[in-house]
Amino acid sequence: MENITFNTKCGAITGVDCGDYTKFLGVRYATAKRFAYATPVTAWEGTYDATHHGDVCVQKRVWYAHLEIPERLFYHNEFRKGQDFNYSEDCLNLNIYTPKKAGCYPVVVFIHGGGFDSGSNYDSAIEGVELAKKGVVAVSINYRVGVFGYFTNEAIQKKYHHDGNFGLDDQYTALTWIKDNIADYYGDANNITVMGQSAGAISIQYLCLNEKCKSLFSHAIMMSGAGLFPSFALPKPAANTHEYWLDVMNTAGATTFEEFQQLDAKKIFDALEEVKARRKDNTYNTMPVIDGYHITKPIGELMEQPLPVDYMIGYTNNDMFAFLMAKIAHKYAKHTPSYLYYFDVDAPGDDDNAAFHSADIRYVFGTLQNSHRPYTEADEAVSNMMMDYIVQFAKTGNPNKSGLPQWEQSKSKALHIVRDVNQIKMTRPGSLKLLHNMLTKGDPK
Repeated sequence: MENITFNTKCGAITGVDCGDYTKFLGVRYATAKRFAYATPVTAWEGTYDATHHGDVCVQKRVWYAHLEIPERLFYHNEFRKGQDFNYSEDCLNLNIYTPKKAGCYPVVVFIHGGGFDSGSNYDSAIEGVELAKKGVVAVSINYRVGVFGYFTNEAIQKKYHHDGNFGLDDQYTALTWIKDNIADYYGDANNITVMGQSAGAISIQYLCLNEKCKSLFSHAIMMSGAGLFPSFALPKPAANTHEYWLDVMNTAGATTFEEFQQLDAKKIFDALEEVKARRKDNTYNTMPVIDGYHITKPIGELMEQPLPVDYMIGYTNNDMFAFLMAKIAHKYAKHTPSYLYYFDVDAPGDDDNAAFHSADIRYVFGTLQNSHRPYTEADEAVSNMMMDYIVQFAKTGNPNKSGLPQWEQSKSKALHIVRDVNQIKMTRPGSLKLLHNMLTKGDPK
């Protein structure tokens, strides 16, 4: 591998020539001060060094790993164990993996999950190498999470006339930057697919209900989180979360918004830990809100008219909310034609946590070799098939191509993905099995 320099609208940038693909890591797409909305980057001085990953948004795991909690330990082992991350509030950067040969390739932009309060764009499952080799420009973005992504306050409303949703705004800003700049990296700015898992998929759902995104992407892929809108996950008006965040401010010893804006990050997270230990409404107050800007109305109203883009929606056999995810995904397909898939591949090496929540990410990115699990040739075959579907969907909005099992748009059927690729077909997922798995296997052990 050796370095390579591209000339772009923002200036010269040095990435890594990896032989059959090129990668640019940690590319800054915007800047933002704490509790302020992002400003896209339009130029940089000198030659930008994009040979290493950028910083990840400061989050609780910096000081509070909580690995004694089975779920946290499980996902740490699956996606982060052995990796090093640098954390800061200066985290608005993205990674680009592009085919070696110059061209105009479809673009896939990945938005990571993490419950809106954690995650990064280079967990071990998230790498665009194999997609780039198959003819796609693969992009993964970092954005603000937790308190830095979803804090609300009257002072913010007064200044900007909308409040909160900094993380969602970062995603929107990243998409505008990609639309304006991806041609410099061999990407087709008029053929962009957004793809995400868990909170990333829910974020995409919100983007797909936002008229401002109408020209930013053509296709959407939502994995393990599509349309997940039971009452506990519905955004509420920003003003309804002010009391919660004032409690956090007071606990941190800040008497004004300005004091809190300047407070040491560790003190903020100390206060959050204290508040979360004594309140039961933390989840309800630390997520996207109805801000009148990115989420303009209650979700139930917006769901009646999603953006007219092509949709692919998936859920796994042992998902945390498998039954609900399947039910809501199929309900969403009634509003707009969608390609639904039911991922029923038990990842080897852990019978209690097989087709777990987000298990399909490694198959979609072709990163099985980065895992501790003993994946087999059969798993590699499923992975290659899924990547072929993704690439074809990114090219045309239709995943079907010669040599792959036929995938229909359907309101009630899903492509049943199993380890034996010869047995993959359209089917009606068994509700009783999904309900049983949700109740007995939904939480990682």
